[in-house]
Amino acid sequence: MSDYLVIVESPAKAKTIERYLGKKYKVKASMGHIRDLPKSQMGVNVEENYEPKYITIRGKGPVLKELKTAAKKAKKIYLAADPDREGEAIAWHLAHSLGLDIHSNVRVVFNEITKDAIKESFKHPRAINMNLVDAQQARRILDRLVGYNISPLLWKKVKKGLSAGRVQSVALRLIIDREKEIQSFQPEEYWTIESTFTKNAETFQANFYGSKGKKQELKTEEEVKKVLSQLQGQEFEVSSVTKRERKRNPAPPFTTSSLQQEAARKLNFRAKKTMMLAQQLYEGIELGKEGTVGLITYMRTDSTRISDVALKEASEYVSTTYGKEYIRVEQMKEKKQTNAQDAHEAIRPTSSLRSPNMMKEFLSKDQLRLYKLIWERFIASQMAPAIMDTMSVDLLNNEIVFRASGSTIKFPGFMKVYVEGSDDGKEEKENMLPDLQKGDKVSSEKINPKQHFTQPPPRYTEARLVKTLEELGIGRPSTYAPTLDTIQKRGYVSLDNKRFIPTELGGIVHELMMEFFSSVINVEFTAKMEKDLDEIEEGKIEWIQVIDEFYKGFEKHLTKAEKEMQEVEIKDEYAGVDCEHCGHPMVFKMGRYGKFMACSNFPDCRNTKPIVKEIGVKCPKCNEGNIIERKSKKRRIFYGCDRYPECDFLSWDKPIERKCPKCESLLVEKKLKKGVQVQCTECDYKEEAQK
Repeated sequence: MSDYLVIVESPAKAKTIERYLGKKYKVKASMGHIRDLPKSQMGVNVEENYEPKYITIRGKGPVLKELKTAAKKAKKIYLAADPDREGEAIAWHLAHSLGLDIHSNVRVVFNEITKDAIKESFKHPRAINMNLVDAQQARRILDRLVGYNISPLLWKKVKKGLSAGRVQSVALRLIIDREKEIQSFQPEEYWTIESTFTKNAETFQANFYGSKGKKQELKTEEEVKKVLSQLQGQEFEVSSVTKRERKRNPAPPFTTSSLQQEAARKLNFRAKKTMMLAQQLYEGIELGKEGTVGLITYMRTDSTRISDVALKEASEYVSTTYGKEYIRVEQMKEKKQTNAQDAHEAIRPTSSLRSPNMMKEFLSKDQLRLYKLIWERFIASQMAPAIMDTMSVDLLNNEIVFRASGSTIKFPGFMKVYVEGSDDGKEEKENMLPDLQKGDKVSSEKINPKQHFTQPPPRYTEARLVKTLEELGIGRPSTYAPTLDTIQKRGYVSLDNKRFIPTELGGIVHELMMEFFSSVINVEFTAKMEKDLDEIEEGKIEWIQVIDEFYKGFEKHLTKAEKEMQEVEIKDEYAGVDCEHCGHPMVFKMGRYGKFMACSNFPDCRNTKPIVKEIGVKCPKCNEGNIIERKSKKRRIFYGCDRYPECDFLSWDKPIERKCPKCESLLVEKKLKKGVQVQCTECDYKEEAQK
């Protein structure tokens, strides 16, 4: 018999914690929520102050029975679910199911699963925080009222299996609005003039800046010709040299949102995968003799705050590894967002001393990549700023000014460990200029005018969409990954080159939502609702008041939609080929994994086939088949022969029609960070990478 029973959500977490607490403690997992609103009905009594109807989740009966049996044998029960709204609600449901007094000290919270943090947290148990529970309940009930009222309407008027939600509908709106911007975008012409200059055999680049000391934009080729006609010879004089020292500060430690963004940029991870791996690192990894240890702090957070103990350990590590000059002397002032809950720390390693290199043998490839990202970002955040020497030079020829800029790293500081990525893939690079003084003469070797056109705003990547949702105050760290997953599963958007494109179905659903529920998918309204949920958590507003204010307006829109919403017929798009079984035309259908072809004579004929995309290249292996684009089980594109399985040719890189000029073998397009490079599959032939 154990003296104490501790209940957490997951078996991995239970295993780690039990080892730290010792023999008197028995740690069991609830496997997430024990109770929830029923799936088969609304489960919210609108007439009785929005009273929720909670039931034991189907399949959780045996788990609850096991927990009740263990609870009867224990002297004291502790509820140690995650330290957020969801975790507080899980603890509250468990207390209700096990007959515990929610006002007694049954709740234990910790931000990291380490021996010291666990032992310290059990010295300070507290009562269940009902403000946190109410905030979670309010969100759950709001989402249920929206989802369970609008979704059946969409099933009836459009097609079965559709859904709508407060956050997912706003995310879809952002994607569709961006697509409209792109479609209506009118490109504008503009020109640049680049030139290569030399001084004492040293070359450097400079661009046209303006004339008579004023900046000038070039809109047409005529304006370019006018500038070039004013130049007198190839000699330019250095008219000004500006040198200065610039500090560059490190990025703060990760929040949930910034982790998802950076993992997408640097590791090519989807938000869902990032959170799954982070959960594993948080709950505990087997480290040989050291046993199971949580490697990172809690991964759902919007704070960049760091504990004093972690700061001290990081500073000592930096001093020992890189030298005292690399220690961050002045701590960054945290830029706290207006909607940040600041419930716990930033995402960081539980110990700075566990370097990625030391963890290599214990982690899977993807776990290691994510841990390395988190560890490097945290260590860099506690390092001194980088110091850059920058230089700007103006070159003058008959009142025409060209300008060259360069920078060199004087002191690398945090950049020795980590540099934050960017959405456009550009990172700051060193650009050396010769030692130039005012009055020096330099020669222009080659002047190159270039025509350009302004580009439309880019489509949203996962990283860019998460960043936008966060900036607008929509959703919370824990909602981003499931939201993006849902709009893809419903077929509202597709991913092309890692960018979201709305589908026809997504457009139809969005138009209906805009016509009848524009206030629900209004960005400002949704952000205000998040603020109200935060105020419930802080005890400033009653949750029933927030829901009542929302529902009174929502109910009117719902009544109107039920009367006026017209049925939408989504016509099948003909594929242009006939079914080889019955002769009826084949049509395109949308399935769980994207589009496919199906016979229009369904259900009499159930013939289906994948959409084959030829790339115009003959198979180099059998010389009979054609190369087609395929997708792996993990939705990764590869290329193979259409005669498979007779011919097993396969390539992850896209083959092209040209042959290698060196050995006549197959050429492929290989995707690199700097662009796409044509390479030979047999010899060392390579072409210059193109963006």
